[in-house]
Amino acid sequence: MAWHDRLTKKKKTGGKKRAYRSKRIYEHGSQPVETLQGEVQRKIVAGISSTIKVKLVKADHVNVSNPETGRTERLEILDVVSNPAKADYNRRGVITKGTVVRTENGLAKIVSRPGQEGSLSAIVVEE
Repeated sequence: MAWHDRLTKKKKTGGKKRAYRSKRIYEHGSQPVETLQGEVQRKIVAGISSTIKVKLVKADHVNVSNPETGRTERLEILDVVSNPAKADYNRRGVITKGTVVRTENGLAKIVSRPGQEGSLSAIVVEE
């Protein structure tokens, strides 16, 4: 939320600014959804002002685009090759943006944010 961005700043005199209130429960965040390989499973979360977020908990297919040919096809995820976000994610096979997965047609790099968008999109990576 925007109200607490001013709390880390200092006054002109160099003193700290004191928070005038604590966070309300609707201002708290939530734990990140760590998308794994498996049968499709989604989580629907209510947002502020009656918006709905769809989070992808598990996925078994990915929409892979080839920029050279301009074609996009839906391919099955065979294996999670690497995840540069965290070493722990790499070990556990968590799928986030930037993860390289092995598909039927070779390697693909995830370009979407599955925990935020609820879908998996990727582009072809040269091996």
